[in-house]
Amino acid sequence: MANREELAIIRSARAGHASAQLELGKLYLFGSAGLPKSLPTALHWLDRAAQQDCAEAWQLIGTHIPLELAQQSARPVAAWYERAWEDGNLRAALVYAQLVLGQGNAPRTGLRDKAVRALEQAAQGGFAEAQWLLARQHGGAEAAVAADPAPAPAPVSEAPPAQRWLRRAAESGVAEARFALLEQDWEQGQQGAYLERALPLARALVQAAEARGRAGPRLAPDEVRLLSRCARLAASGTGAHALAPAELQRFWELAAAEHDRHAQLAMGLWYARMQVDGKRVGAGAGSANFKKAIRWLTLAGEQGLAEAWYALSRIYVKPEFSQRNVADAQKYLERAAEMGYRAAQLECGLSAWRARRENENNDVRAVYWLQKAAAQGCAEADAALRKIAPRPDLPAYTETGQLAAAAPGLAASHPLLAARLELAALFRLSRAETLLLDVKAADRGHCLVVDIRASYGRSKRRLVAIETAHERQALDRIVRVFDNIDCGPTGPEGNYRQRLYRLRTLLGAPAAEGEGLDYGIAA
Repeated sequence: MANREELAIIRSARAGHASAQLELGKLYLFGSAGLPKSLPTALHWLDRAAQQDCAEAWQLIGTHIPLELAQQSARPVAAWYERAWEDGNLRAALVYAQLVLGQGNAPRTGLRDKAVRALEQAAQGGFAEAQWLLARQHGGAEAAVAADPAPAPAPVSEAPPAQRWLRRAAESGVAEARFALLEQDWEQGQQGAYLERALPLARALVQAAEARGRAGPRLAPDEVRLLSRCARLAASGTGAHALAPAELQRFWELAAAEHDRHAQLAMGLWYARMQVDGKRVGAGAGSANFKKAIRWLTLAGEQGLAEAWYALSRIYVKPEFSQRNVADAQKYLERAAEMGYRAAQLECGLSAWRARRENENNDVRAVYWLQKAAAQGCAEADAALRKIAPRPDLPAYTETGQLAAAAPGLAASHPLLAARLELAALFRLSRAETLLLDVKAADRGHCLVVDIRASYGRSKRRLVAIETAHERQALDRIVRVFDNIDCGPTGPEGNYRQRLYRLRTLLGAPAAEGEGLDYGIAA
């Protein structure tokens, strides 16, 4: 409860006396025997005193009133921080810059420039927060990466402004600046430098986590990413720093508990005692715990890590796994393949090809997955494709070449035959295949299924892979020609003899009865 002297100050302050308002502001700022400490009330009275040109009032505001309270003030108070800064108060310069640059709308150019000058003075005065804000103001960590692409860091005096202030903020202990510098190393591919800088931080995080136990606060996303990356680099042998297995495992455990998918994958593989491809590792490290491995791998897979699904598929085909299930293995394998994992795509293609006797169309699925894997540079998939869907390296048969030269206007008078001949030239089809192929049914998107056995018993079913965008576009155009057209012997093109007769007639050499029934190049 206020004493007699304090009540007199309150009455005088309410009457509008600047000195009393200043004194009352001090009482609430620091607290007294009769008045409690209250920063909002202190700001109210110091603001009223500052409005009467009381220099000590705005100095006290600049020194003691934090940014959060200034932002919540009903009256704008940035002017008092500005005046305190102009009087040499660097802490006030920092708050003034934060108030101006943190406005919802972009400040005027002149006001922004003044705020940046205030921020620079605070940064030069050793305020770490000002250094970090100045680095972000000059372009942030991302702009610094683009402006300083050299692998070796430049000296502080020669670095661009954003980079220079970023380093100074990191040296001053600003966690965000440290993580921003580490992010630069990672994005530039300087993994050795990243591990060199990050490992002490990661070890400190582990020690702090062990000290506070499970009841402590959760790790921040940047900290989780730091642990995961350090563990991955150390496990791959990057840099000169080696981690003991127990320390590496602790990194994985902490990151996995915070839902880092790479750490969850590592934990799953560790419990399964295997590599991603299912090969056994860790001889003498104890037996595998597939139940725990499946839990961690499923969590990693659900976060979009294709390797986790592939590793799960390898577990489900292991003979030593008590719940071995080939159907589940295939399900996870295809899930990994659909997410673009090359090894899974190769395995899907090869397994579909091996199962072609169970379902004739499995060869179409095999070509699909092998094309996906080959597009990612898999030499084994490319070699398998050449065996499954070879394209004969033979010249187009004589009749096609002759007709293309002799009848350039064929598309107008015989559009179906012209489309077939274009298809033959594009995919190296034989004469019988050219005339009898059901074009719409043959198109499977990624390949052409050439199957005329129902009409031409001497033929064999084969696949032709569609290799380029030009082939895909041409095939789309050819298929549109046959829309709503019956390609069978009862359709407008007639049976094989009629089609062959039309072909020979257009060449000016009508075929004799029975001529041209051979498969392939005409005699």
